[in-house]
Amino acid sequence: MSATDDIAIRNALSSVPRPPRPSAFSAAMAFGWRGMLKIKHVPEQLLDVTITPVMFLLMFTYLFGGAIEGSTGAYLDYVLPGLLVMSVVFTTVYSGVSLNTDLTKGAVDRFRTLPIWRPSPLVGALLGDAVRYVIAGVVITTLGLILGFRPDGGPLGVIAALALTVVFSFGVSWLFTTLGLLLRSPSAVMNAGFMFIFPLTFLSNAFVRPETLPSVLEAFVNVNPISIMTDAARGLMYGNAAGSDIAISLGVAAGLTLIFAPLTSRLYRTRG
Repeated sequence: MSATDDIAIRNALSSVPRPPRPSAFSAAMAFGWRGMLKIKHVPEQLLDVTITPVMFLLMFTYLFGGAIEGSTGAYLDYVLPGLLVMSVVFTTVYSGVSLNTDLTKGAVDRFRTLPIWRPSPLVGALLGDAVRYVIAGVVITTLGLILGFRPDGGPLGVIAALALTVVFSFGVSWLFTTLGLLLRSPSAVMNAGFMFIFPLTFLSNAFVRPETLPSVLEAFVNVNPISIMTDAARGLMYGNAAGSDIAISLGVAAGLTLIFAPLTSRLYRTRG
């Protein structure tokens, strides 16, 4: 290439104004939309928020309902808010799995080279995952209504319970994004995540009343954050929510976000 050609190319490039740098909001929304497109191209990702909640609701209601509450209808009224919380919280593990997949495939390295707000890939991905949480909540609530679930709190109570559960799960998801950057493979993140989530959800008041448990186990269940979140969702659905349960659930979500969001951002910037 001659010097004249080089000057001509430079002049041509310099005459075109650079596109403006995207705002933090638009960058986060773009990565949130990326999460939606991933679901479109791999719809099997929706199995965990559609088939799994349906399977759990039918299995627990009709296998254990008569033995635990005396009838499937009474147990459905008790267990549905717990299954709502459990189904949505389970989905948070996949936030870490998805981030680790991007890391192992090199997508994170590409994102770091872009002139964008650095945390936007993380925030956008979690906003996209929040849509998955809503889908899981809508699926399990709709099936419950079909089976005969009639909460006293009405539609507003159900929507408020779902909204609180999504906010709580958004905070929990930061824990798993940290794991997604610390562990070496998506399968390791999934195994570690479920090792943590299973005890917390099953040792809660989601499925049985705490007063029926041994005293030591009852004490743990009563302070378990999943139990408090379940109490808040149950109270909102039945129109008798305690303000303390809602406040503690929001506080747990805020605390997890304040601790793990900066840690995740730091690992995201530094991990090679």
